[in-house]
Amino acid sequence: MEAKEMATKIAALADAKKGKDILILNMRDLSFLTDYFVIVSAGNTTLVKAIADEIEDKMAEAGVPCKHKEGYGEGRWVLVDFGDVIAHVFLEEERDFYNLEQLWADAPSEPFQGGEEA
Repeated sequence: MEAKEMATKIAALADAKKGKDILILNMRDLSFLTDYFVIVSAGNTTLVKAIADEIEDKMAEAGVPCKHKEGYGEGRWVLVDFGDVIAHVFLEEERDFYNLEQLWADAPSEPFQGGEEA
């Protein structure tokens, strides 16, 4: 699966699980670590974990296993790393505080339009 396709699938999975303010950042020209960030907000820690679980499970079913996961215990900011794409699932106030969109302001962004097939 190509990186862009992975990013779009992850965004669709998050959307289907009630993720909010989903944004895809193209990191190709800015980072050697990954090609895309998918940034998602959730209203509570239970939902943060549910979105992260859904992304991890469905991507594994699609043949793309998670390489690394961080932050799951607290559920305030869960990072799910698939290599070419890293998903950041934030509690809303954590996303506001860390403001990855501003930190990586040079990255071209693509707001995700909900309703796309997961």
